[in-house]
Amino acid sequence: MNYLEFEKPLSEIEGKAEELRAMARGNKEMDVEKEAAALDKKADALLRELYRDLTPWRKCLVARHPDRPHCRDYIEALFTEYTPLAGDRNFADDHAVMGGLARFNDNPVMVIGQEKGHDTKTRIERNFGMARPEGYRKAIRLMDMAHRFRIPVVTLVDTPGAFPGKGAEERGQAEAIARSTQKCLEIGVPLISVVIGEGGSGGAVAFATANRIAMLEHSVYSVISPEGCASILWKDAEKMREAAEALRLTAQDLQKLGVIDRIIKEPLGGAQRGRRETVEAVGKAIETMLKELSGKKPEWLVKDRRNKFLEMGSKGLAA
Repeated sequence: MNYLEFEKPLSEIEGKAEELRAMARGNKEMDVEKEAAALDKKADALLRELYRDLTPWRKCLVARHPDRPHCRDYIEALFTEYTPLAGDRNFADDHAVMGGLARFNDNPVMVIGQEKGHDTKTRIERNFGMARPEGYRKAIRLMDMAHRFRIPVVTLVDTPGAFPGKGAEERGQAEAIARSTQKCLEIGVPLISVVIGEGGSGGAVAFATANRIAMLEHSVYSVISPEGCASILWKDAEKMREAAEALRLTAQDLQKLGVIDRIIKEPLGGAQRGRRETVEAVGKAIETMLKELSGKKPEWLVKDRRNKFLEMGSKGLAA
C-alpha cells in the first residue's frame, strides 16, 4: 500500500499491526492477535476520520493515487470481447489513449479512455496519461465509427491534461482537442463519460462532452491543475491548496454546479482500498446511464448534449 502524505499516521498504525503478525508467523508460540486487532480498530477509526471530510487538495492527492484502478483495469473487468483499435490514420498510435470495440452486458459499445500506466515502464510508455494530438485524432476516428454503426460510446477520463510538448504543439494539439470536443457534440449515439481519477483541462473535456457525466467520489475535474493555477495567479506553486479550494474541482461541487450528473461512491479510504468494489460501482453507473439513453433518437441525443453544455453556468453553489 502506498500512503499519501496526510495518511502517514495511518501508515504507522497499520505498519505496527503488520509487524506483529509477521513476528507471529515466524514464531508460532506468539499470540499477538488481540494487540493486532486493537491496532486494526484504531486504524479503522483513524481512516474514517481522515476521509470524513476531505479538503479539495486532499481529494486531488487521492485522485492521483498510483494504486487507483486505471482505464485498463475497468476495461478488463467490465467489458468483454474488447478489440483494441490503434492509430489515427495520419501520424502514429498514441499509447496514452486506449480504445476499441467491446461488449458491455453483451451489448456492443465503443470504449475510449486515457491510461496512465501502473509502473515506471508503463507510465513512460503511456506518457502518464497525457495524450498527444494523435491520441485525440484516434478518439475522433473511433467516435466516427461508433456513429456510423450506431454503437454507444463510453469514455473513461483520467489525465492530468493534454501533453504540452513542443512536438505536440507542432502537430496541432489545440486543434485536435477542439475537433474531439466537436465530434463529441456531433455524434448521434449515446455518449457517457466517467471521470475515474483526474479530469484535467481540455484534455478531459475532449472525452467528457457527453450526454451523461459521472465522477468517482474522490476524483477531480477542472480547467487546470491546482499547481498550474497557483503558478499563474500567485506566482507560487506552493499555493496549490488555496487554488484547489477556489477551482471547485470536487465531484460534490461540480454536481451542485450542474457540470456532472452523478457521483459514484468509493469504498472507505478511496478506490485504491477497494478496487473490486469501485469497478463494480462504475459498472452499475454505466449500466444505469446507458439505460437512460437507450432508444433515444440521434437528433434528441445531439440536442440533449448541446443543451447540457449551453446551460452550464446557470447554476451556482448557493442554488
